[in-house]
Amino acid sequence: MQETVIKIENLRKRYRLGLIGSGTLTEDLQSWWARVRKKEDPNLKIGEQAGSGKEFWALNGINMEVKRGETLGIIGANGAGKSTLLKILSRVTAPTEGEVKIKGRISSMLEVGTGFHGELTGRENIYLNGAILGMSRNEVDKKIEDIIEFSECRKFIDTPVKRYSSGMYVKLAFAVAAHLDSEILVMDEVLAVGDMKFQEKCLGKMGEVADKEGRTVLYVSHNMNTIQQLCSRCIVLDKGRVIFDGEVEEAIRIYMGTVKESPVRVELSKMERAEEHAGRAAFMKELEVLNQQSSIFEINAKPRFRLRYETEQADLHMYIRAIIRYADGTPVTMITTPEAFVSHKGQEESVSFEINCENIVPGKYTMSIILYEVNQFGTFRNCDGVKDAYCFEIKAPKEYAHKMEWSHRYWGHVALGEIKIISES
Repeated sequence: MQETVIKIENLRKRYRLGLIGSGTLTEDLQSWWARVRKKEDPNLKIGEQAGSGKEFWALNGINMEVKRGETLGIIGANGAGKSTLLKILSRVTAPTEGEVKIKGRISSMLEVGTGFHGELTGRENIYLNGAILGMSRNEVDKKIEDIIEFSECRKFIDTPVKRYSSGMYVKLAFAVAAHLDSEILVMDEVLAVGDMKFQEKCLGKMGEVADKEGRTVLYVSHNMNTIQQLCSRCIVLDKGRVIFDGEVEEAIRIYMGTVKESPVRVELSKMERAEEHAGRAAFMKELEVLNQQSSIFEINAKPRFRLRYETEQADLHMYIRAIIRYADGTPVTMITTPEAFVSHKGQEESVSFEINCENIVPGKYTMSIILYEVNQFGTFRNCDGVKDAYCFEIKAPKEYAHKMEWSHRYWGHVALGEIKIISES
């Protein structure tokens, strides 16, 4: 019987929205000591209740066990509590309620460059991470050549990591986490940064860590393909709760069901922009569906959209690019406008366009919208872009494909139509 290395009981984590502290260390300590003794907070204002204000429960009653050597996938929509759970396991933050029991050393990679000091070189950061894990210098010496070789950063290993690109950061950080002697490896969406070749290399190493070395891996990702390749078990989080714990295929099916369709009018102004759109030349404000009553489309639908935007820097000749992905993040297709439209500086304008979905099979999808321009030399420049700006579902009629449920994993996301029998003369 496998040994339990992580046991979580009634784990809850609360955040007070908009509040950081009372303003002074003394008052924070007084409030904390009152909570410990279950007394009234001496710093509350007259008429104010303890715990008043907006509260957000990032985790709300998690109970689970993880066995030694398991590779556990953790999936769920944004805001489901995945990263908060890993931060508590990695002791980055403390739970509000509940208990976490861990047997063994944890090596965490929660974001690019976690635990790295920018002024130190790559080599020095390897020793620093080893020291944090409780390893001696001699123990790190035995591993350092393997780490440098795996990271593909040998040429820059004695350069301060503040000069590394994000790709170099993640390569070195993963190499350190995977090779140092920790019994539990915690990874949060880290493979999204490295190039494809390195991602495959990392997946192979993570499989080796779990299968051959018997170490435990907790892996958070929105990429269902890597979850399927790597994980032997999967949990689905939704609004801070575990709604499924079991087989990977069933977990992915349930996760798909938690992806909600967008309203017919989406406010884009409050959505996050990717780093490449930080210095934007235009700004998209709203996306509205014109010829549909909801975001559930019939097969062969041709939805029409109106995009409201404002040009901020100069008059531009822009194009629209739409990238459609399946709900698990798998790219399905990219489409673009063949001709540019003119926008005028400082004016709020709109452009309407139509997308033909007739070859997309039933399922849930997201659509990213990008405004871009092409200069006289044929160089592309992104003016603004919103990832997963719009979520929609393609619904099949009852007679579709002889009433068979479409299997995306085996058949893909595009339908070419029927096979036609032709008579030979």
